[in-house]
Amino acid sequence: MIEPSRTPAPASTPSGGGVTARITVREMTLADCDRVSEIRIRGWQRAYRGLMPQGYLDSLSVAEDAEVRRERFTRGGGGEVVNLVAERGGAVAGWAALGPYREGEVRTGDAELYAIYVSGDHLGSGVGHALLEESVRRAGALGRARMFLWVLKENTPARRFYERAGFRPDGTEEPFEVAGAAVPEVRYVRPLQG
Repeated sequence: MIEPSRTPAPASTPSGGGVTARITVREMTLADCDRVSEIRIRGWQRAYRGLMPQGYLDSLSVAEDAEVRRERFTRGGGGEVVNLVAERGGAVAGWAALGPYREGEVRTGDAELYAIYVSGDHLGSGVGHALLEESVRRAGALGRARMFLWVLKENTPARRFYERAGFRPDGTEEPFEVAGAAVPEVRYVRPLQG
C-alpha cells in the first residue's frame, strides 16, 4: 500500500436534527479489511440488482473477499493503489481505491478511480462525496492531469453521482460480461489540473 499521507480530510454533513456527523477520510489499514469487504460486497448486491444476474450477486461472499483483501494487504500487493476509508460517527462507512489509469496492462500517467462504495445505511450522508473528493485531491497532488473511472452504462444513480462531481462521459464504451450477461461500461473523465 502506498502511504503518501496520513493526514485525514475532515468534512461535516447533516445527520438529522441539525446535528453534524464528522466524516474523516484516511488510508485503509489491515484492520479495515473485513468492514471494507462487507461494504464492497453489499454495495455490489445493492447497486447491481437488476443489472447483473441475481444468482451471481447472491454468490458473492464477504468472507472470501475479506480473505483475499487481507492477503493482498499483507503482501503489499497494492503497488501504486491507494485504498481509502471514510469514517462517520466513529465507524468505517465507505471505501475507495485509486491508482494509475490502466490501458490494458499498461499504466498511464493519468489516474483512475477503481472503486467507491458506501455502506447502505450511510447513502446520501456525504460519505461518498468525501471519498470522491479526497481521491481527486490525492490524484491531483501526484501530478495526474486527469482521473478516469468506469461505470455500468445502466447504473443511472452512479452516473448522476459522478456527473454532479464534475466527471463527464468521454464517449468510450467497453463490453463487460458477468456470468454470461452483457453489462457494458462507459468511461468518465475529470480534469485534475488547471
